[in-house]
Parts: sequence; structure tokens; C-alpha cells
Amino acid sequence: MRSDAAISVDRISKSYGDFRAVSNLSFDVEKAEIFAMLGPNGSGKTTTMRMILDILKPDQGKIAVLGGPLTDATKDRIGYLPEERGLYRSVRVADMMEYLATLKGVPPREARKRSLAMLERLGLAEHARKKVSELSKGMQQKIQFAVTVLHDPKLIIIDEPFSGLDPVNALALKDLLFEFKAKGGTVVMSTHQMSQVEEMCDRLLMIDRGVQKLYGPVDDIRRQYALHAIIVEGQGNWASLPGVEKVEFTENGRKSAMLHLKASVTPDAVLSAIAADPNMRIERFELAVPSLNDIFIRVVEGTES
Repeated sequence: MRSDAAISVDRISKSYGDFRAVSNLSFDVEKAEIFAMLGPNGSGKTTTMRMILDILKPDQGKIAVLGGPLTDATKDRIGYLPEERGLYRSVRVADMMEYLATLKGVPPREARKRSLAMLERLGLAEHARKKVSELSKGMQQKIQFAVTVLHDPKLIIIDEPFSGLDPVNALALKDLLFEFKAKGGTVVMSTHQMSQVEEMCDRLLMIDRGVQKLYGPVDDIRRQYALHAIIVEGQGNWASLPGVEKVEFTENGRKSAMLHLKASVTPDAVLSAIAADPNMRIERFELAVPSLNDIFIRVVEGTES
């Protein structure tokens, strides 16, 4: 167990009758990082989150949150936004935000001040006196996030934060998460949107059937699954390059080519050959690293080897 981590999970397991939802799971979440928890439906993600939050008790193993066991005082330093969200729909927005902040220990006057400031920050100040039911879905989701951070937590845990958001509201939420991290906060999020993980997250944990499958920095995991190939854009007879075994062309708005290399050939050797050929012009040259979505599918389907 690590007392210096935001979350330290040591060999936890949880069963429901004969069904083992989480099996001997260990991982750490560092302070001031965005950490993704991934897995297919029914993989044990939500069960793990609820054990971290002490909503569920593990059958075995230990969990430390913000340096120790989860106490009432620690809970006031955590924000939780579950997938099954709910707001008081018949209550005025600012009143509801103020009330929920006071439940986390914020004095009423300060809670009111923070609520109005957050609404201003979100561009929703003019809706402060409206009932929640009068707001669009995107507005409601931004307010749900605001409520999660209104008491100035050190750690927030969010289940499917971008579900149902249009691109504009997704960008606004993304900015808020980055802002929270920049102030020293830690974010744990569960999501199926792999592009968001690639863009936002420092590290990830992927579980399937309650068992750890992948764990570590996002970039390292992607490089681990890199093909022995390079992607190029430009002009040239790529097939003529020494060491190129096969060329595949793809259209993605620009014409790219994936050059599959022989086992003994390095990408640097191919780059040197391109640079030495006056008939070739290179605009893009990079390792063929698969998307996190491709890796997710390979791991879940058991074809990662």
C-alpha cells in the first residue's frame, strides 16, 4: 500500500454469490493525474469504483484513499459523479447547487458564492434561477460536474463523463477536467470513449471479467502494441525501398501508406533511405502505433498476442 498515492488498491476481490466481479486487483492512482479505468460492460469497473468509495466492501484486500482508510473527513475531499445521475429537477439551479455543497461541509454563504461563480464560469449564469428541468441535457450535465467539484475536492471519480454530450459541451467538460488537474486534483474516469483517453489520460487500467489486463502510461501501452511498420505521407515509390515487405494505402483525407518492414530492418534505416533518394518527398513519418480502441478490442477478444 502506498500512502503517497491518491488511491492505492492492494489485491481486492469482490463476489456476488458464485459470480466473481473483481479478482485480486491491485493498482495505484498518482496525485494530480487523469487516470482511466477501462473495460467492457460487466468487467468490474463500477464495482471497483464503489469499493474505492466504500459504497461496497471488498471481500478481501485493502484500499487507501488520499493517504489512508476512507473516513467521513476523507469523503468530503472526494467528488463522485456516477453514470446513473440525478438532479433535483423541480428545484432552482443555484439553490440546488448551494444545498448539495453544504452537504459536503461548505458553509451556506460560501456555497452560494461558489455556485454563482461556477455558473458564471460555465456560461450558465443567466440560468441560475431556472428549474433544472428547464435546462437542456448538455447544461444539466455541466451542472452535474459543477456540483461534483463545488466543495473543492482533491479527487473526483466520474463514470462515463462524456456520455450523451455534443462536441461543444464535451470540449467544455474536458477543459474543466484539465483545469482541475492543473490545480493539483486527481481524476479517475471510466469511459468507453477511447479517443478521450488517448487525448486526456496519463495512465490507465484495463480490466476484463474482474482481472487486470493492462496497466500503465497510455503512451507506453500503445507503443507496446506497435506494429513492425511505419506510416508515411508524401511522394515516392515506397515499395522500392530496401527492407519494405508490403505497402498498404489508406485514404484519410490525405493519402497515407503503411510500410510493413522485414524483421531485420529498422524504421531509422528506411528513413535514411528515403532521405537519400532525390525522387522521394516525405511529409509524414511515424511508427504504426494502433489506436487504444484497436488495443481494447484485441485485449477483450483475446487476440492481443
